[in-house]
Amino acid sequence: MSKKILVILGHPARSSFCAALADTYVAAAQAAGHQLKFVRLADLVFDPILHQGYQEIQALEPDLLQAQQDILWAEHLCLIYPIWWGGIPALLKGWLDRIMLPGFAFKFSPASSFQQKLLKGRTAHILVTMDTPPWYFKWVYRMSPVAQMQTTTLEFCGIKVRKSLLFGPMVNSSLKQRQTYLELATRLASRL
Repeated sequence: MSKKILVILGHPARSSFCAALADTYVAAAQAAGHQLKFVRLADLVFDPILHQGYQEIQALEPDLLQAQQDILWAEHLCLIYPIWWGGIPALLKGWLDRIMLPGFAFKFSPASSFQQKLLKGRTAHILVTMDTPPWYFKWVYRMSPVAQMQTTTLEFCGIKVRKSLLFGPMVNSSLKQRQTYLELATRLASRL
């Protein structure tokens, strides 16, 4: 069954391995018959800073309005990004801060201390590159940036994460290892 898929590349460089993962995921999903939209955050024009928090409404730039429409269109999202300094890149964080707003992604009810999840019914994959061995990242660092993306961002808004893949360490990876990583991304996208 064909799905509407939104792929979001959170690495600013087109020559990055994250970009190769994104291109591979897109090609595999299209080959499987899915409808695709691909957003390279580095190509968007927007201020990544939420200057007043939620105290004042900050008008969304056209690229952010389109991103919100793309999320509403999508049945499945795939976020691809590196881990830098133990967290997600500033570009991705700024994009999330600006578009995952109350009234769009969630809202609070006066009668409850829990949020209403406004993006329910969507699923996601998370593909992350890093220079830390994945086992170390998982057991020592407790995967905090992936858990943050999964639990306190996507699932907070109603998007169920089906799978997170950790690729690394990239700094010393061989061509054979990178090819294996691309094959994993192909299989993941093909099985939606």
